[in-house]
Amino acid sequence: MPGSDISPPVPQSSQGMPHKKGRSPCEFTIQFWGVRGGIPTPGTDNVRYGGNTSCMTMRVAGQLLIFDGGTGLRVLGMHLLSKMPVEAHIFFTHCHWDRIQGFPFFVPAFIPINRFHIHGGSASNGASIEQRLKEQMLPPNFPVPIQIMGSDMKFYELEPEDAVELDGVRVETSVLNYLNRTTGYRVSCEGYSAVYATDTLLGTNSLDRNLLHLARNADLLIYDANYSQLKESNSKSFKTDWKDFIWKSGIEVAKAAGVKQLVMCHHDPAHNDDFLDRVESQVKSAFPNGLLAREGMILEIGDRLTADS
Repeated sequence: MPGSDISPPVPQSSQGMPHKKGRSPCEFTIQFWGVRGGIPTPGTDNVRYGGNTSCMTMRVAGQLLIFDGGTGLRVLGMHLLSKMPVEAHIFFTHCHWDRIQGFPFFVPAFIPINRFHIHGGSASNGASIEQRLKEQMLPPNFPVPIQIMGSDMKFYELEPEDAVELDGVRVETSVLNYLNRTTGYRVSCEGYSAVYATDTLLGTNSLDRNLLHLARNADLLIYDANYSQLKESNSKSFKTDWKDFIWKSGIEVAKAAGVKQLVMCHHDPAHNDDFLDRVESQVKSAFPNGLLAREGMILEIGDRLTADS
């Protein structure tokens, strides 16, 4: 039911990024494993920001939360092999190819000692997240079906405005793009919060009340600043007016919602390191606590929000 609380089984012993000694029980660590949109973009022009598609983790009060399953999920999976057994919650925003294409290559999902709780809303055609992940692994698209994955996988269908309770960690949801049925997430613990909002129909829906409510006074807003009015412009305006569109909606949301720090991700495949450096400079000039996501970048939320890359 919309607005209900979903409380899947609470992990008894999650592995992943271990706690640092001396931190509060609500350690809140974010790491980016893939920050590119559309398709993977390996190459010498994309070294500083990375070329894997969307995937990030939040380690909150002992819970490992994974958001989206682009090719960055494969990289995360290789990292987790030394941390097994792994128990984690995977939250999908929607089923575009750059959000799910890494799932069949997520090695921990093939190992029986691991457990994954998989959450997502229904697609525009009514398909569940379980159906969509299964379908992409059917012949002739993939050599083995999802049933080959030996881990314990449980699927949870999210309705608009559902909340997931995970032993002191609350995950709120909201539909941010009704065309693509995109789900946004707000993760909260002991007064700290981080928001992951993506595919929000930038330029037309930036100050949507659902988005503003989700991002309200958040310590961190991770925002998709890729697709906007710019994508509909001709090549000449692309070269001359990019700074007016790529980051504008993100800045508006961050200011209107009272966000402390803004991180923009889901970079366009056509934007190389030098271009993204210029974007980040423009973002910082308008919002000093703004930056662009890079693969491997780690953020710590707490008394002081810090970033390491």
